[in-house]
Amino acid sequence: MDGIPNEDIKRMHEQSAPTSGAASLRSRLTLWFGSLALFTLLSAGFYVGHIAIEKMTAAEGAAMHASAATVANALATGLREREDEIYLLSRSSRLASGNLDAVEVLQSLERRKEVHQEYAWIGVADTDGTIVQATGGMLVAQSVRERPWFKSALKERYAGDVHEAVLLAKLLPGHPSGEPLRFVDFAAPIVGANGQTVGVLGAHLHWSWVTGLVEDAVSGRRGLQQTDILIVDRTNHILYPERLTGESVPDTSPAQHLDYEVIHWPDGRDYLSSEVKINAKTHADLGWRLVARKPLDIATRPIRDLSGQLLLLGVLAALLFALLAYHLARRLSRPIEQLAQAARQVESRQAMPQFPTGRQVREIAQLSQSMQSMTRSLLAKEQELAAINSTLEATVIERTQALTEANAELARLAAQDGLTGLANRRRFDERLTDAFLACKRYGRDFSLLLLDVDHFKQVNDTHGHPVGDRVLKQVAKLIGESLRATDFVARYGGEEFVVLLPDTSDRTTSLGVAEKLRAAIAAAPVAEVGHITASIGLSITRAADQDPWQIVGRADAALYQAKAAGRNRVSMAPD
Repeated sequence: MDGIPNEDIKRMHEQSAPTSGAASLRSRLTLWFGSLALFTLLSAGFYVGHIAIEKMTAAEGAAMHASAATVANALATGLREREDEIYLLSRSSRLASGNLDAVEVLQSLERRKEVHQEYAWIGVADTDGTIVQATGGMLVAQSVRERPWFKSALKERYAGDVHEAVLLAKLLPGHPSGEPLRFVDFAAPIVGANGQTVGVLGAHLHWSWVTGLVEDAVSGRRGLQQTDILIVDRTNHILYPERLTGESVPDTSPAQHLDYEVIHWPDGRDYLSSEVKINAKTHADLGWRLVARKPLDIATRPIRDLSGQLLLLGVLAALLFALLAYHLARRLSRPIEQLAQAARQVESRQAMPQFPTGRQVREIAQLSQSMQSMTRSLLAKEQELAAINSTLEATVIERTQALTEANAELARLAAQDGLTGLANRRRFDERLTDAFLACKRYGRDFSLLLLDVDHFKQVNDTHGHPVGDRVLKQVAKLIGESLRATDFVARYGGEEFVVLLPDTSDRTTSLGVAEKLRAAIAAAPVAEVGHITASIGLSITRAADQDPWQIVGRADAALYQAKAAGRNRVSMAPD
């Protein structure tokens, strides 16, 4: 250290040399107080950490399993009753007569749906898969030949797994939460007097009816407080609740003979979990299971509260031990005080720090020698620190720039469709809102084209999804090549695209752009598929529009008109 002569450093080495035979501070304090503290902590820890938690976990697990079994039984009974109801309805004399288009048949279906609000749709189909009659007139004359419920119910009664709406998605009002509509299907063959199948009776039940059964059964059950109730399918994917739909669950089957188990879930938390099979005894086993889980820290909270009380007692005991240690160690404190003074002298860079000899305690002598070594390396370390600090600012600037670029890239990806490279639905919503505000404030009208690839599901079913993806990419490219630089195009969802034509209120111009897009798509063949077509709905802003979604709604209605008129055409919403 600067300012300390070599003679003084030599004397410091001599003063700090360990003295043989010095008593150990650890041996004087640990022997008396360590054994007492260790005994207390081990005794309390063993009880709280093993016996008490084990008993609390067992009690909570048993109660949770019993309550979950009751909920599972209620759900199983409801599913079985719905299957029996559809089966008995299919055996009614009206249907067995084979006159499926009789008005009495429709009346019977409508009454059934009116009484049982859980049904979203009930209909009868002939043996060719054509809907003959259905509640609300929905899907009448449409083919359901390829639907699993129809194909299976030609031979036997059918109960299907939960699925999103396919044919009914755009015919029924959406879910208030914005979640996609989901149904559970039941179907049964309609057998005529001669024993031959004359048709199929099918029904779609709202998934909300299933979840409502669970919520009603759970409500008020003390054993399920602060407990998550999950419905899991045979592939270990969550069907309910909606916020976890599609996520996978770990193996929740309890080990050995227990009805519960502590399991580490993918969210990083440990849960007390119990699994019950939903044994609906339907003709086809749905394979559903009901899983109840409660965070382990919540399930064992009373024990943790007890641990806190024991901790308080431990603190009081520690204070008593500290008082005893103080009296016994007081005569040994002088060397420690001297060592602390020497440390302050090193910190303040005094010329000759006074280190204790440490003859009473061996550890003091060793520490004194170590501090002397640290003093010699202090200046060298400070110089290294100064060099590091000189480069720190440049490193911070470099990392900041990299972070800024990364954030910009993330913002771009958040607004871009990953398949086609076009703007995504989120970006379109922003542009649509901006265009609508500009229309209202400055009178800058615009047109909106909603484009849907015709028979796209057939492309996927026939050629596979990779070919379907290439179709979407080509359509996206053709749209981009056919528009002005100021026009905006985005993928609206699935096989739908949306085009915003700013400063365009002329009917003829808008129709021309739409027809140009339609013709370009129809003229460009796609490998493995051939020529594809698209239907386009067109709408133009109106002075009476209150929000931009009215414009989208008119374009959507016009698109359906184009579809209904035979596809591969442009339909414009009336002015």
